[in-house]
Formats: sequence, structure tokens, C-alpha cells
Amino acid sequence: MKRWTLFAVAILAIAPIMFAATPDVNTEHERLQSAGNVMQDVLQMPDNIPPDLLNKTRCVVVIPSQLKAAFIVGASYGRGTMVCRTNGDFTGPWGAPAMYALEGGSLGLQIGGEATDLVLLVINDRGVDSLLHSKVKLGGDVSVAAGPKGRTADADTDAFMRTEILAYSRARGVFAGVSVEGSTLRPDNGGNRALYGREISAAEIVRQSSVTTPEAGRTLNATLEKASPQLKP
Repeated sequence: MKRWTLFAVAILAIAPIMFAATPDVNTEHERLQSAGNVMQDVLQMPDNIPPDLLNKTRCVVVIPSQLKAAFIVGASYGRGTMVCRTNGDFTGPWGAPAMYALEGGSLGLQIGGEATDLVLLVINDRGVDSLLHSKVKLGGDVSVAAGPKGRTADADTDAFMRTEILAYSRARGVFAGVSVEGSTLRPDNGGNRALYGREISAAEIVRQSSVTTPEAGRTLNATLEKASPQLKP
């Protein structure tokens, strides 16, 4: 058991290095394209995100093919993007993407690995402000809950409206609400620099109307625009 514990600790120690390859524009374009494909697939599933809930969402974070390295101690690392509504008050069309990284670990006697797509809905201004300026702990710095699904789901309950982020996962064709408490989410500064060719913060990308969406991000924007063209508080 001691040997396995040391092995698990070693995996956790090197995992950030394994998944922290130097970003380049092609890699970020691939992430954006993958995020668009994930969102398209999710919204075409029979029991997907309730339309009323998506209409209340300020920003959407998509982490395609999040990797779970689960041995004795589970660990998750993934990179993706966040797209927010524009106009300063998050009521306008979906804007330019900012790249984000999700990292976290959880105790669990698990063996094996599984690729998982994550979709996070940021449903109030406080949640957006927190994500734009710093690394946040989900379930600590911002509240997070497993999201409801299906067109008949009640998305107006107090429990959901008090929560800042609602989380979903898709693995092996199954889409469901998921707990991501204990993970951290932060702006991927290197990814944003590679994507836009200059130093630019997530806050600048989201809040400045002059930042345009790269070609690789247009599938994601078009999918969200079709599903929910305007905020409906």
C-alpha cells in the first residue's frame, strides 16, 4: 500500500507538467474547435441543458476531453474556453473566447482513466467577476452544483438560482449534472497569448468589444447564439 501511495503522489506531482506543454496557436485553435463540437453534440442530445436555464446564463465554459488520471488518488486536468455574452451587462450576443484551465484532485480508490467533456454554466455576475480576475476554487470561492437537465427540468428553483456555476459532464455518450467541487478554474494566460498573438487578459477579452472571435471559435459562438440569442433574467 505504501508503494501505491508514493506512486499516486508522484503522479499528482508530475501531472501539471505533463499537461502544461507550451501553448501555440494551433493547439488553441484545436481546443476551440473541440469546444464547439462538444457544445453542438450536447445541445442535440434528448435530455440536454434546459433552455430556460441557458437563457439565464452569462458565460459558458467548455473543457473538452478533460483527462482523469485516477489511481489511488484521483486527479483531473483539462483546458478549454469560456465564452460570455457581450454589452458589459452580459445581455448581448456571445463574444470572443477566453482560454481557461481546470485543475483539481479528489480522494478515491479508483483505477483507470476516462476522457470527460465538461460544460459549466456561469449564471450570475458575481460568478463571472470571480472567474475573470483570479484562480477560483469551485465550491469554495464560488458556489457550484450539478446542473439539471431535460426540457421539463425546473431551472427556476432557489437552489439553482443561488448557485453561481452549474456543472455538467459528458462521458461515453452519457450527459448529466456532475460535482466538480474542490477543482480550481483559472484563466489560461499562455493560451490566450498564443491565441491572440499578444498579452491579453481574460477580462480584456470578455469585456472589450474590439476583441474579435477567431475562426476556430465560430462554431461555439454560432451554436450558443442559435440556442440562446439573448439573456432572459
